[in-house]
Amino acid sequence: MQLIGMLDSPYVRRTAISLQLLGLRFEHRSLSVFSTYDQFKQINPVVKAPTLVCDDGEVLMESTLIIDYAEALAAPRKSLMPADIKQRQHTLRTIGLALAALDKGVQIVYEHNMRPAEKVHAPWMERVAGQLLAALDLLEAELKAAPLAVTSDTMTQAGVSVAVTWNFLQQMVADVVPAASYPQLQEFSRQAELLAEFRAAPFGDGTYQNPAES
Repeated sequence: MQLIGMLDSPYVRRTAISLQLLGLRFEHRSLSVFSTYDQFKQINPVVKAPTLVCDDGEVLMESTLIIDYAEALAAPRKSLMPADIKQRQHTLRTIGLALAALDKGVQIVYEHNMRPAEKVHAPWMERVAGQLLAALDLLEAELKAAPLAVTSDTMTQAGVSVAVTWNFLQQMVADVVPAASYPQLQEFSRQAELLAEFRAAPFGDGTYQNPAES
């Protein structure tokens, strides 16, 4: 399998870390949807990261759908989702909050990076920032009430999504998300980033390195 996209995309990074935790081997091609648009388009005409080229050549996109496919490949040996329906329900809630916060953070980044300053609509940005902080407030309360597991053997998809989201927000919109206001998220992410699977796929323009080969 080939994972296409840059690790400065939290969606690509979420996918790379999940594939590792599921024990699936893959090749990573660090292509940009901007600077290498034409090259990316040859692989996926939609030019959407992450893109996964399956072993038979079929192309998948959207991190959640790629991870769902990866879960099927890894089953029944390994899963990042609990089997118990009540635990699964709660895990899905946590993932949803993390992805909501992530989506709003990405909106803020794109708004400021892709639109001239005089075109930025302040009331819309205030609304998006409010949604982002509301999701983080709920996540902070979740982690305080029930801390997430933070080892390679026990990390769930909720943990992956929360840690990747927090790292991205601190990298890109720290002025909107004050770390001091979210000590639980800050500490969880700090511990997660020490894991081999996270260190093998660091945020930025580098390429994933299989820990077993480094």
